[in-house]
Amino acid sequence: MSTETAPTTATGATDRPKRQQRFVVGRVDDFPADGRLLVEINGREIGIFKVKHEFFAMLNRCPHLGGPLAKGQIVNEITSTGPGNVSLDPSATIVTCPWHNWEFDIRSGQSYWDPHNLHARPFAIAIETGEAVAEQVDTGAVGRIKGPYKAEMIDVGVESDYIVLSLKAQPRASGAKNLGSTGSAPEAPTACAHTTTTNEK
Repeated sequence: MSTETAPTTATGATDRPKRQQRFVVGRVDDFPADGRLLVEINGREIGIFKVKHEFFAMLNRCPHLGGPLAKGQIVNEITSTGPGNVSLDPSATIVTCPWHNWEFDIRSGQSYWDPHNLHARPFAIAIETGEAVAEQVDTGAVGRIKGPYKAEMIDVGVESDYIVLSLKAQPRASGAKNLGSTGSAPEAPTACAHTTTTNEK
């Protein structure tokens, strides 16, 4: 059994590395036409909904029995003061669990069946410009969600101004090296055969 513990600061608090809190999900224009997207971040599935022109995010787990909220219906609140008197509130959007129809406010996660004990888990979501996102990705303030696939990488290097590709199998963890440049024109290959054309005499 390992006895290794996390390092502590001068105040005695545990000095744990900060976990990424913000992630790029994708482009607005590429959002699925059905208005919902399921992503996995740090082992948690999060459902993202587009309702009219707004985006919402919620943990894909109903607090009742764990149903997949990302597959639930999106409805508006309906109230009635009596027979024949029904009104629809388009500003109150609700996610229903597909298993038992528990209802949760898409903005707050509030349940209206058991408001004191059950809340779904909403997350903040925002639309940011590509330039701002690129700057934050470069500084590490925003992370990217890793996809399920990884392409096979092949080592590439530069030797005497010639690009050399190696098909030797590389460890999966290695990546392609950056191509370097000496800034000078490449020398002509010394082993190049000379061909005489019909115009030469």
